[in-house]
Formats: sequence, C-alpha cells, structure tokens
Amino acid sequence: MSTCVVTGGAGFLGSHLCELLLERGHQVICVDNLETGSLQNIEHLRSAEFRFMDHDITEFVEIEGPVDFIYHLASPASPIDYQRLPLQTLKVGSYGTHHMLGVAKFTRARFLIASTSEVYGDPEIHPQPEDYWGNVNPIGPRGVYDEAKRYAEALTMAYHRQQGVDTCIARIFNTYGSRMRPHDGRAVPTFLRQALQDKPLTVFGEGSQTRSFCYVDDLVRGLIALAESDAHLPVNLGNSDEYTLLQLAEAVIEVSGARSEIVYEALPVDDPKVRQPDITKARELLGWEPQVELRDGLRKTIDESGVERLVGANS
Repeated sequence: MSTCVVTGGAGFLGSHLCELLLERGHQVICVDNLETGSLQNIEHLRSAEFRFMDHDITEFVEIEGPVDFIYHLASPASPIDYQRLPLQTLKVGSYGTHHMLGVAKFTRARFLIASTSEVYGDPEIHPQPEDYWGNVNPIGPRGVYDEAKRYAEALTMAYHRQQGVDTCIARIFNTYGSRMRPHDGRAVPTFLRQALQDKPLTVFGEGSQTRSFCYVDDLVRGLIALAESDAHLPVNLGNSDEYTLLQLAEAVIEVSGARSEIVYEALPVDDPKVRQPDITKARELLGWEPQVELRDGLRKTIDESGVERLVGANS
C-alpha cells in the first residue's frame, strides 16, 4: 500500500484526488490550511487510511513515516482568490514548493507539481504544446498566479537535475465538477449559479474567447497516471475540445433548463483569447485522454453537487 501526500487536499481538485487515491487502495495524508479549501469537501473520507493535517505549507512541514507520492496541488487557483491573496499565492509557489520538494528528497517520494495552462499566458501558438514557452505578463493582475506556477516548475526541474528528486509536472487546463465554490469567479460555477437562479449569465467581452473544459474525474485520473509514469518534463492535462465562452453559456442554459438571458461585460485585463491543450504527450506517454463530454459533465456537476450548493449561501 502506497502512502500519498496531497497538499491542497481539501480543495476542489485535491478532494477528488484524495477520494480516487483511497478508492485505489492508497493511504492518503491531506495537507491544507483551509484558506480556499473546506472540510466539507473531505467530510465523507472517513477511514483509517485517510489523515488530515491543518497546515500552511509556506511554513516548514514534517511528514512522519514513509511517503511514496507527493501531489503538490496547494495554491489559490481562481482569479478572485489569487488577487485577494497575491503574496500568499507567490509564497505557496515558492516556499511551499521548496518545502514539499524537500520532503520528497528526504523520503525519496515521486513528486508531482500541479502547474497550470496559465504558464502559456495569452498564447501565440494554438493549440498549446508543452514546448511552447508562453506569452505571460509578469506584472499584470494575473501575474502573481502565472509567475508562481512558472517559478514552481523551474524549482521542480532544479531539484530534479541537481538533487536527483523524482519529479513530474502537470500543466492543468480548465477543470470543472462538483465541489467548486459557486462564487470563485470561474466560468462554469458562475454560469451554473446564475442559471439555476434564472439570472442573466454574464459573459465577458463578446464571448468569443475559447477554453477547453475537462471534467474533474478525467483530470484526477490523468494526475495519477502521470505520477505513476516515468515522465519528468511537463505534460498537458485537459480536454482538447474547444468552446467559446458564449457556447459554454448556451450549454449551461440548455442543460439546466434555465430561462436566463446572456449579458455582456467588459473583458478583464490579460484574459487569454484562446486556450486549448495539445494532449499528444498525455496520449502517448500515459495512455490518457478525457472521456466525459461537456454537457454530460455539466449534468454530473449539477446532480452530484445539488442545486443548493451550486447556488451558494451568499447568493
């Protein structure tokens, strides 16, 4: 039985990863300071194989016992969160990654850093392959998140090359599913919250900017496949089906049966015009690709979350 550490394990992605690891027979140590995560996300994970640690990984952490895998997912991830917590976001990417790589070095664990498609910035190449270096504004409002992840990637490769740590890098594209916070500012939870109340869906710009939406079950399968592989260089994980934000809004209205109209607001600064992963490497190295189509995933999100949680207490 392998022991897995999941930082940010009480968050949206982390809680789904903890759940699947337990289902596959692993022991799981979930580390989270609950800044953006929630105990509600992991309250159902009650077993002798699951342990929760309330800890801020920007501070030194000591993990007792043998560790086989470290999944470093901790970070504010939505624009609302990382603009509210800019210094914490940078510290998690730097100090937090350094601390967890130190744990990986000491325990000889395989280390996975959850990076992001945001390292590509507003891309000049479409779809985005892993060897594209990106077009990022380091001092813009999204810079604290983009640069924290780019630095974390550089730190991870430095530990691999100089210290011999067994590492891998997952570049995660837009992911959605149950346990997303309704007010976190990202497109899917925002549209679902608005639609389930028959409120107007707010689309930025003309809605022509594109995204690729991966259902959470597909994504966490990919994370485990990458961690259990021998890959060291970055691998894109996301759904290669591309939708405009307007198409997403229309799909949410269709699936939810809402009577909502669509309204348009000003485009945020540095909002990427296109976002689509080239997942050739994931297919070839991991035998992985998404299986859940957008409308099916939206229905699953509504069914598994329940309307009350998707709408949120502050609506």
